[in-house]
Formats: sequence, C-alpha cells, structure tokens
Amino acid sequence: MPPNQAPDNGPDSRYFNAVEDRRELRRRLLALRASLPGRASADALIAAALEPLLERLGVQRLGFYWPIQQEFDARATVARWLAAMPGRLAALPVVSRPGTPLDFHAWAPDTTMRAGHYGIPVPDGTGAIMPDALLIPCVGFSGDKFRLGYGGGFYDRTLAAMASAGATPVAIGIGFAACEVALEAEAHDLPMDWVVTERGVV
Repeated sequence: MPPNQAPDNGPDSRYFNAVEDRRELRRRLLALRASLPGRASADALIAAALEPLLERLGVQRLGFYWPIQQEFDARATVARWLAAMPGRLAALPVVSRPGTPLDFHAWAPDTTMRAGHYGIPVPDGTGAIMPDALLIPCVGFSGDKFRLGYGGGFYDRTLAAMASAGATPVAIGIGFAACEVALEAEAHDLPMDWVVTERGVV
C-alpha cells in the first residue's frame, strides 16, 4: 500500500503523506479527531495515564488548556491533581496579543472565567504563574514527539521564551493515537518531552 493511501476501512492518519501540506494535514486530522469512536473510553484512558505521570514528575505548577475542537478535556484531571496535595497551582494560557508568547494565569475549578482572544475562556483577574510543566494539545504528533498544532505558533514561542528565561517547563503533549503522523520538523519546532494518548505515555 502506498504510504499516503488510507486503508479501505476508513481514514487513518498513519498513512498521510509525510510531506503533505501542513494546513491540509491539520484539516484532515481535525476531521479525524471529531469523528473518533469511543471517545469517552479514550478520554478515560488518557486521564488514567496522565495522572500518574504528573505525580512521577513531581509537578507543582501546571499549565494546561481550555478544551476546544474535540480536544481531551483535562479540567477534571487537573482538579483532582490540585485536590490531592496542598500548594499545587494550575494555570490556563492567556493570549496578550498575536505573535507573542502565552501568559499563564491561575485557575481553580471555581475560578470566574471571561472570554479571551479567539473566544476561548480565560481566568478573570487571577495572578500570573510560571508553570514547571505544560499540557499541550496536539492536533497531530510524530513518533519522535514533534507536535502539529493549529498553526499559530503560540506554544513554540512560549517554550522558546521560557527556555531563554531559564525556566524551561516539562512539555507534555496530549493527543489521540490515531493522530500520530510522520512530520518533518521545521526550524522552530520543539519536541515534547512526553506524549500522552489513550494508549499510554511516550
């Protein structure tokens, strides 16, 4: 079977062409993610793999994301992680303006939210936090842990800025196994330290 041809039983991102235009690849992966069967089970498996990883890494200040476009919803997992030990902090990203690194502001399950850039909810008036680990949503990811995102470059800029400031966080990509693809890393791409899917932790 040619490497860019899907099998007859439906779309499978593993067979996408490695040099496929990233915009088209992103479109196809988003459509694939939106139609994945068994999402409740897959989400539960991601949570079950993520929670012990956070414990093992000793994370104290966790940046994560507000779920959009059928991403894994990490809020319940983060809430349990916060409740398990006093002193832990969680934070959500805030876009100050396009083209700049993300800021992270404190979040708890009872935090008041407001609409931020692109209509994504952000904490309303909470303080800034420098995370020591980030959960980063993956539209797609490669076997060597490079991530395909939405194309805005926010996380690449954020990770690079944090590294320049001497505060490099552990980067944990969150995705679905069906969205593993062959990616050619570009100059600005930074690999994840870990990738978590319903099949476990890489």
